Amino acid sequence: MNSLRNSVKLLGNLGNDPEIINLESGKKLAKFSIATNESYKNQAGEIVKDTQWHNIVAWGKTAEIVEKYLSRGNEVAIEGKLTSRSYIDKEGIKRYITEISCNEVLMLGKTS
Repeated sequence: MNSLRNSVKLLGNLGNDPEIINLESGKKLAKFSIATNESYKNQAGEIVKDTQWHNIVAWGKTAEIVEKYLSRGNEVAIEGKLTSRSYIDKEGIKRYITEISCNEVLMLGKTS
């Protein structure tokens, strides 16, 4: 059950091409976002589509796979864990962000 403590699995589509960062250590970092969609009926009986955006980061070999095979619109399944961090933006304001640190990616459908 320990593996369930901080585990995230999502199936969605990439919103943009991944941003690839080559670190001084020689490792790669891939940043991308995926959209997940759900539909439900509201009280009036109308179908409502809800889209949620998720920030994803991948490191090392996973980042290399993301760089090589993924692009905007690709459908993927990812598995990872939630991470939170803060940073100072260009205006000097402290911002907080929650991301999914991806340790596994499964390419679904057609890739470019």
